[in-house]
Amino acid sequence: MNSPAAFSEVLDAAEQLDPDAQAELLAVLSRRLAERGRERVAVVVEEARREFATGQCQPMTAGEIVREAQEADE
Repeated sequence: MNSPAAFSEVLDAAEQLDPDAQAELLAVLSRRLAERGRERVAVVVEEARREFATGQCQPMTAGEIVREAQEADE
């Protein structure tokens, strides 16, 4: 992450934009964040496919998957 000073400078610059430009900036940032999210998902899916192909996966119930995901978030 950039320094707090750089963030505040960008925020101040965005506040100087007219409302239409602010809305467009928000739309652009949202699209870019969504694309990064899709890229992260694609990486995880590819890793899972490799694990499956090499037999590193084990059968799990939906409940087991949810519990494992919740434990990973902790």
